[in-house]
This record gives sequence, structure tokens and C-alpha cells, in this order.
Amino acid sequence: MKKTEQYAVPLPNDPPLRAVRAFEAIARLGSVTGAAKELGISPSAVSHQLKTLEAFLQMPLTERQGRKLILRNEGRDYYRSIRSAFNVLRQATEQVREQSASRQVTISLIPLFGMGWFIPRLQGFLRENPETDINVVYANHRNYLSDAADISIRFGAGQWTGYRSEKLMSGKMVPVCSRDFIKLHGVFDTPDQLSPLPLLHDEERTTWMQWFQLAGAQRPLRSTGPMFEDGLLTLAAVQAGLGCALMREPLITPYLNSGELVKLFDLAIDDGRDYYLCVRQDSELSPEGLDLQRWLLKEAGV
Repeated sequence: MKKTEQYAVPLPNDPPLRAVRAFEAIARLGSVTGAAKELGISPSAVSHQLKTLEAFLQMPLTERQGRKLILRNEGRDYYRSIRSAFNVLRQATEQVREQSASRQVTISLIPLFGMGWFIPRLQGFLRENPETDINVVYANHRNYLSDAADISIRFGAGQWTGYRSEKLMSGKMVPVCSRDFIKLHGVFDTPDQLSPLPLLHDEERTTWMQWFQLAGAQRPLRSTGPMFEDGLLTLAAVQAGLGCALMREPLITPYLNSGELVKLFDLAIDDGRDYYLCVRQDSELSPEGLDLQRWLLKEAGV
């Protein structure tokens, strides 16, 4: 066995990355020539990088057997250690390249907006923009500090730090119930007839009291009935026939059009919250993001 060679000792903390890359290619491909072809440099340059790495490590990683260059035990151990790191780098790089090539746009929205408005219209955008991939993620309107989406559809008063916002549609609420609820309780001619019936509450219990006051109707003595955390849960409760609810009309239009839900009265109540299209102030939308932004505004009639 050859005696271990002695090397000079300049020892920076970080290894010479070009030399490590050259060694990884040699070990993976099995030859200096193959590594040189992959890296786009000459075989002599690959050999020079190998010597640089061996000098840094103060030990030989390869040895000659005839005309072949093979890994020593130290070289095999080192290759096993760095191989996974290079695999992670390649996978991460490929993922970024695929995302760039796919022209992806990410939009965050609350579930009921997605189900009741965005998804029923999405096919139209995809037909007009077949090269764009849409990534839809949830947004929690109780915690709007920030998100990673290109475009956010937010619900509130329209002011969020770090975002530009444009009103997309009204958040006014109208009273609705299911078709089966009508069959069970009959047609309602006046708001007063709703007062003794089961009432469902979306987020808080005061809105029904305000609606009855706006309608000039007799209000319930107390605001009872199930309360739900968001509009999607409230919609499920209405569909199940549990009672009447005040819901934001633009998001339940498909259910009204199908007859599954029935709007009881045209009188709407406004709690000061609407739906806004938001983009971050510190970055610009990609061309695909701008296409989606224009489409959303057009669909909303803005």
C-alpha cells in the first residue's frame, strides 16, 4: 500500500466547492474524462481540481491502477458523505426550474370564496391561459399578517400592512335557507315570521338582531341558535336544513341559481367588510400573475 503523502497546510474553514464538485463527478461517473465532459472543462482542469481538494483534505482520495483512476477507501467514504448533499441540491434546483417553466401563479383565499365564486369560474381562465398553472391555497382571514401567495383574496375592511388592495365585491348579507326548510315551515311573507324560527350565526350573534332592526321587524328576545366559525360551516348547516342564516350573496349565487338555497328577502345588511384583491407592495406580479389579476377584476365586474 502506498505511503500517505504529506501535504502543505493552508486550512480555510470551507472546502473548495469547485474541487468538491469535480471530485463528486469523478466518483459518480467513474472517470476524469466523464467528469470533464459533464462539467464542460478539460480533463487536465478536472485533475487540477482533484489535487486542490486532496491538498485541502491532506490526504489522497484516488490512486492509479494502470490507466484507470480509482477511489481509495478515504475517497469512497468522502463520496458517500457528500453524495446526499449533491442530490438535495439537484432536486431543489430542478424543482425551481420546473416551477419557472410551468409559469405557476399562487392565489390564497378563504374556502367559501373558493367554492362559491372562484372555482366555478376557474375553467374560463384556464381555457384562456392554458400555459399557466394555478396553485390555490387557504387563507385564514383571522391572521392576515402575510403569506407566500402572489395574489390574496382577503375579507375585511381593505387595509393590510404591506399589501395593495382593490375591492373585488360586496360582502353584504341576505337571509337564506334551504329548499327543504321552506317545505317544512312554509313560505315567509314578512321578516317577522323568521323571528321564532331556528337561526344560524356566522362568526357572531349580533348580525341577526341588526337585520331585524333594519327590517323594522320584531326581534327575537335573545339571539340563540348554533354559531359557526366561518361561512363554509354556516353554508353546510343551511344545506342540512338546520335553520336560516345571513350569508354573503356573491358567494352563494351557485346554490341560489340551482334552487338548493332560497333567498328569503332582498333586504341586505352591510357589516363593513368586503372582498379585496391584494398583492404585496414589495414585489411585482409576473406576467401570468397580471393575467390572473385582470381576469379576477373582469369576472367581478370591477
